[in-house]
Amino acid sequence: MQTVETLNEGLKRAYTLTITAKDIEGKVDAELKRIAPQMKMPGFRPGKVPTNLVRKMHGPALLQDALNTALQEGVQSLIAEKNLRPAMQPQVELVGEYEQGKDATLNVTLEVLPQVPTPAIDALKLERLTVPVADEAVDEQLQKFADQQKRWDDAGDKAAEQGDQVTVDFVGKTADGVAFEGGSGEDMAVEIGGGRLIPGFEDQLVGVKAGEEKQISVTFPEDYPAKNLAGQPATFDLTIKSVKTAGEAKVDDEMAKNLGLESLEQLRGLLKGQIEQEHNGLTRTYMKRKLLDQLADGHDFEVPPSMVEAEFSQIWAQLEHEATHEEDPEAAKAEMEKERDDYRKIAERRVRLGLLLSEIGQANGVDVTAQEMNRLIAQAAQQYGPEDRQRFIQYIQQEPMAAAQLRAPLYEDKVVDFLFDKAEITDRETTREELEAAIESEDGFATGTHVHNHDHDHDHDHGKKSKAKANKADVTEDAADEGTEDAPKKATRAKKAAPAEVEGDAAEATEEAAPKKPRAKKAAAPAEGEAEAAEAPAKKPRAKKAAPTE
Repeated sequence: MQTVETLNEGLKRAYTLTITAKDIEGKVDAELKRIAPQMKMPGFRPGKVPTNLVRKMHGPALLQDALNTALQEGVQSLIAEKNLRPAMQPQVELVGEYEQGKDATLNVTLEVLPQVPTPAIDALKLERLTVPVADEAVDEQLQKFADQQKRWDDAGDKAAEQGDQVTVDFVGKTADGVAFEGGSGEDMAVEIGGGRLIPGFEDQLVGVKAGEEKQISVTFPEDYPAKNLAGQPATFDLTIKSVKTAGEAKVDDEMAKNLGLESLEQLRGLLKGQIEQEHNGLTRTYMKRKLLDQLADGHDFEVPPSMVEAEFSQIWAQLEHEATHEEDPEAAKAEMEKERDDYRKIAERRVRLGLLLSEIGQANGVDVTAQEMNRLIAQAAQQYGPEDRQRFIQYIQQEPMAAAQLRAPLYEDKVVDFLFDKAEITDRETTREELEAAIESEDGFATGTHVHNHDHDHDHDHGKKSKAKANKADVTEDAADEGTEDAPKKATRAKKAAPAEVEGDAAEATEEAAPKKPRAKKAAAPAEGEAEAAEAPAKKPRAKKAAPTE
């Protein structure tokens, strides 16, 4: 094989490779010798088919396979010979149409990883903000549990008030009096003031009594998922089945036993542990952001444009997805466009930090063990059904890029833990509100973080709040359901944790090799009022109903 370098500019490299006809023909002959003994042909004993006949029958296919193999081996030899570290998959182009018996010429272009300067990690100084768990916080959580287990007592002939529960049968009709599909139901329990139903529905239940019939008028929200009802007036014919008042919500052993526990004390202990975990997560997030800020401020080197573009594309796709759920999607997208350069700088910062962390990990022997990797694969496979699970595992095992993507977040966390051990850390006690404010503040932003809060996750970067809804790096994924249910419920949107940034083994984890999995979305549950996003190998079709959910 002959190699000629045609470009060496910054991190860009280009080469012309010439693979001789002799090399290609040698691979064809080797494959002929391998398959000939397995061939069967009328008039010949098994394994005795002449090689020239096999060549005549399968020559074109064998030649194509030999050419592909020669090209792959040529690129691999080039990388090894020149000691290249590709940032992304090299681009390979065969020059012209290949003719049998002639040399093959191909152009190879790629970007290489930069020589990362030895990271300065000996002078790291961090502040660890800690939040003790107050008894009041545990009491607040206990009261929430008690409120969720609210007991309802029959109110008899009492007129319904705010806070009461009314059970109704309902039939929804359009302005011209036609009942719409999915707009009818029976025995629906509605807590007045609970905010679960479309605006105006609950308020009109105030004053009703058991046994009454009532018609109420509402207007569907403009962003209602069923487009034929969005913004349209409607009526609901109601039959009041019962009115109930809320009994006293008691925080006692009985409540704990209803949750499957032995005592209130055990429940208190579990809640305290949960709050401690939340606080520890916030503490780690704050420290990690400060750590990455120090690394970013102390190192500046060229990064591969292809890696920056891949990271930027991921950020931009998430922001575009979020914009579609804004009240004015076009205005949100216009605001994004104004800040495109800022988002590109964030992408560049992410890539640079990823390379730094990778360099630190490799230089200090940080790695993900085979046992840890097997556990990651097993956990990721659980999101698939039994039939697809094994295929996913095989895919990860056969595709290095896909495996690297799965491995990257854990690798990043292990490098961060290593740096925490190296840093000089001072402790300061604070409140949860102050810690969350510090995380949200401008100087707290950094890439590669997950803020595990009790009700939402954030993934911030170094940047200010955008006038659009999303932060420049608050690229959390909107899991709002677009379907409806058979009751006038208010559909809410749940945020999912943002994907981890490319900050693990950046040399491997930069290309999105695994196929994207469509998300199966659940409708808002009547109890929680929030939808959880579930990922599945394939999305099952679901009929959309025209119930008056918001």
